[in-house]
Amino acid sequence: MTIKVGIVGARGLSTLQGFRCIEGAEVVALCDLDGDFLAATAAKEGIPRTYRIYEDMLDSDIDAVIISTPMQLHVPQAILALQAGKHVLSEVTAGVTMDELWWLKETAEQIDRVYMMAENYCYIPENQQILGMVKAGLFGDVYFGEGEYIHDVRSLAFRPSRSQPGEGVKPTWRSYWQLGKRGAFYPTHSLGPVMQWFGEDRIRSVSCFGTGWHTDTRFRQEDTSITLCQMESGKLIKLRIDCISRRPHNLNYYTLQGTKGCYEAPRGLGDTHKIWLEGMGDREDEMQWRPLSEYAEYLPERYRNVTEEQKSAGHWGGDYFIVEDFVAAVKGERKPAIDVYDACEWTAVAMLSELSVMNGGRAMEMPDFRKSASRGEQIIKL
Repeated sequence: MTIKVGIVGARGLSTLQGFRCIEGAEVVALCDLDGDFLAATAAKEGIPRTYRIYEDMLDSDIDAVIISTPMQLHVPQAILALQAGKHVLSEVTAGVTMDELWWLKETAEQIDRVYMMAENYCYIPENQQILGMVKAGLFGDVYFGEGEYIHDVRSLAFRPSRSQPGEGVKPTWRSYWQLGKRGAFYPTHSLGPVMQWFGEDRIRSVSCFGTGWHTDTRFRQEDTSITLCQMESGKLIKLRIDCISRRPHNLNYYTLQGTKGCYEAPRGLGDTHKIWLEGMGDREDEMQWRPLSEYAEYLPERYRNVTEEQKSAGHWGGDYFIVEDFVAAVKGERKPAIDVYDACEWTAVAMLSELSVMNGGRAMEMPDFRKSASRGEQIIKL
């Protein structure tokens, strides 16, 4: 049986090549409000059916929906898809309010369909390699990690007016739901891989601090926000989100510290992924970094055997493997790699960080989405 897939959001086709590489799954429908762009994209990519009305696509015979629309649409569209009996792979973040996350969790629990969040940074090969080394115990007991997302997106916050040429620019959704927010509005790229390295641990509290407004005072988003996630175990994750500052992009910088070793991603200008491990034999005062590439045997086998076609899906093959995992979950062969509980907890860091930074860095307690069943438990504790 072929799994028929529909994509909503014609500008978000990061999964398309992945589906083309998987036997038994096919993208058959594309939905977007922009009729001209929809038609041109469907023709270019060979997608046979197009829809401008999302509900019309849900009424068709598709089995699964890929949600690639602006982030404020993710939860409403995911809920509609689940209620229509469709499996869901949603781009990040899962939602934009705490209420939405509870609605999403409850709907996913009630309906026997797959919900998975498409956090593709978890699938970057080096992040998967570090995960393999963590599971093998090479870093010992890991207790600190960092993730950074540094990407000046100010140019995406406005667009020329198409309805009134010559009338200047109009704000896009990013002007409100990204740069119109304070705190770590977009945490999952930075957080997801580190959370997977921390295993079954969960976030207990979130504290956030901002630099203030120095580069561009048009936006509520501060130049840099630093968010600290205290884990249930007492361990710590530090996130830096900076989508304002004038500087080269660094979208996927990570570090990891354990009792037996550590890892750092590149900073740029010829830097490389590097590690130090206790078993390397260095004297304590003469420790030297080694290239991560020397430990390629800890890269998952499917990554070592990736084809050029699969790698072309994007993110060095990561966009293929996330689709592979989603299709396997739809077939019932495994659980979703990033399920609704992960999606809600990782996304909730954004909302809690906003409350924290507006209250002087106050620690905000993370609700337990897996255990908070009653509405009395679904609160933000001060």
